[in-house]
Amino acid sequence: MKETTLFFAKLASAYFLVTGLGFLISTDFYEKMVQENASTDPVTLNLSGAVHFLVGLSILIQHFLWGSLAEVIITLIGFSAMLKGAALIVIPELTLKSPKTGQRAIRLSSVGFIIIGIYLGYVSYF
Repeated sequence: MKETTLFFAKLASAYFLVTGLGFLISTDFYEKMVQENASTDPVTLNLSGAVHFLVGLSILIQHFLWGSLAEVIITLIGFSAMLKGAALIVIPELTLKSPKTGQRAIRLSSVGFIIIGIYLGYVSYF
């Protein structure tokens, strides 16, 4: 596996595991956060968009690989972050009108995040 894939897989693994556990353990907090996103400060929203965009673009500049499953996942993470950031910057009002996520969806997301985190951790550390 390429060094850049290993590097990003290790980073993403930790992020997805911690986020998945956070969603699972603090479901009420994340549901409230999503429910109240329409009242987000515009500067905070723009900064979040900038961070998402720059993180995603940084991944894609260094890692635009489609060979193995791990490479595809890392590249898709880059695209997802970049597109979310672009949406938060270009069409923030529309982004805030997205459907609200309930506890069930947050818990399902947590399972998905944990599975991706375990997979990326396994392929990058073992």
